[in-house]
Amino acid sequence: MKKFIKIGILGILLVGSSCHEQLFISPQQSIDQELALNSDANVKSVLIGAYAEIRSAALYGGRIQLFSEMLGANSEVRWEGTFNQPREMYNKQIFVNNSYVEATWAAAYRGINVANNVLSALDVVNEADRGRVEGEALFIRGSMLFELVKLYAQPYVAGNTSTNLGVPIILTPTREINDDSYVSRNTIQEVYQQILNDLNRAESLLPAVNSFLARNYVVAAQLSRVYLQMERFADARDAANRAIIEATANGKSLVPVYMNAFNNEVDSQEDLFTIQVNPQDPANDMFTFYSLPQFGARGGDVSIQAPHLALYESGDQRLNQFFFDAGEQRTAKWRDQFRNVKVFRLAEMYLTRAEANFREGTSVGATPLEDVNRIRLRVSLPALTSVNIAQILQERKLELAHEGHAIHDVKRIRGTVTEGNNSFTFNDPRMVFPIPQREIDANSNLEQNEGYGG
Repeated sequence: MKKFIKIGILGILLVGSSCHEQLFISPQQSIDQELALNSDANVKSVLIGAYAEIRSAALYGGRIQLFSEMLGANSEVRWEGTFNQPREMYNKQIFVNNSYVEATWAAAYRGINVANNVLSALDVVNEADRGRVEGEALFIRGSMLFELVKLYAQPYVAGNTSTNLGVPIILTPTREINDDSYVSRNTIQEVYQQILNDLNRAESLLPAVNSFLARNYVVAAQLSRVYLQMERFADARDAANRAIIEATANGKSLVPVYMNAFNNEVDSQEDLFTIQVNPQDPANDMFTFYSLPQFGARGGDVSIQAPHLALYESGDQRLNQFFFDAGEQRTAKWRDQFRNVKVFRLAEMYLTRAEANFREGTSVGATPLEDVNRIRLRVSLPALTSVNIAQILQERKLELAHEGHAIHDVKRIRGTVTEGNNSFTFNDPRMVFPIPQREIDANSNLEQNEGYGG
């Protein structure tokens, strides 16, 4: 019997090498594995299928970012929409059959599976491209494991990482259901070690120029996030510094006007990695839920609350993102349709380097004060003469607001989220997604998270 690989085939048309390159996606389909993995060209097409998975709305196409903002709302934003799935996250009362929770789990593991198929067929890839192809597949697999463990498991800083459960690590292609398909959850320590293995090798293999796909400085940026969650601050500092050095050497820089970094049809000079959005491939759930009907979205499902606005200093140009419409304050970061979804911006790397340098008492690349003032001066705020960790974290919170960082920063600094009269600590079981009930029903080896029964 023939075996088939389920891959999200993304028929990509790379027109030259300019910033106008676009992704064109054809429908998902199954391909005979003997055909899909039998040539250099076909393996590269399968690799593009992995990008198709991670750029879906369920992952980097918007919901990864939305989930973080809803879990970490902290009375600063509010869910106004009619969809129950994000409301459950906002209320910290998530049901085990939440369809968004199910879709993100499934899409991430599809991306991992496609990456595993590519990694299993590297021997047919042209030798000159083999390292790049391997690096891209490892970046995708490591990134998806990272997003899964952040959402479906306790944070790294909560308890014993060698006993706390993470998510299943799957390193070989799944092409048919057999006894090996019924996997168990690995520990958090095991998952993070696999993420580091994948990403460190990917960074060593990838070039600095690779269209809008994974590049070495993109992987370094992802590594800086991983190390922050682990409180390995020297490693986070060095990864952020590598990302800055490589990115700026290849033309990246902060845009002079803060809001010009958003609502772009093509990558701005500040973007390190984005999800390409266009009329042929329009998925962008941050636009869908944050914008308004006059811009082509829904009814303005997410509103900005007064406690958030009060955090900004007078004259901060980042206040220009906010506008009043449909009875509430809104952010314009996600206002326009068919605009790229941010995954990594250069500004984040400066702030990560500042924080990690401060915590380590070092000045690799720049002093913490220099990096923080670099961010402040861009938004017309006066330079500080000294800086402490609270100021660095505040600058990070405001610079990256509404971009999908909220809950992950709360968790790694052991913070608390307050919604009305209710407070949720960083390790509260309600701040963790359930393992989807559909997965539990299909695989008795999967243990459910605390607070969700099972």
